Amino acid sequence: MAKPIELMPTPPNARDELKRRLDEAPVEHAEAVLAGYEVLQQLHESGTLDVLRGLLGAGDQVVRHAVGLAIQPEAVDALRNLLVLSKVLSSVNPDVLHRVLSGVPEALAQRPEEDPPSLFAIFRRMSSKDSRRSLAAAVTVLEKAGKGLESK
Repeated sequence: MAKPIELMPTPPNARDELKRRLDEAPVEHAEAVLAGYEVLQQLHESGTLDVLRGLLGAGDQVVRHAVGLAIQPEAVDALRNLLVLSKVLSSVNPDVLHRVLSGVPEALAQRPEEDPPSLFAIFRRMSSKDSRRSLAAAVTVLEKAGKGLESK
């Protein structure tokens, strides 16, 4: 009767296995692999990888510290205010906001006069059609803000 041959499988070498899989990777993924290497190199050069390693090493300490900061009343109020402001800004038509704010850089770029304008000159500028339109919008906003401040 024949005796079975006992084969002792050699434990796979992890490095050889990775090399084999890398060698078998399709050529069409070569660009993605190279791009990944470039991203890793840039993260290393900028120090981002070191920061990430430090964060991972700190583990629970970072989470505890972040939670400690987040539960403070000031942080809660700031987050609530941020949510309210984002809700208000999301309700404004972006085209209108762009048109309103597009003149701000030009206005700030003007050199201030040595002598401030007289009140009459300011009133003359405020009586233009564009200024009246802006003043009406500002007064409407002030009215709505005052209505919101009304105590009940």
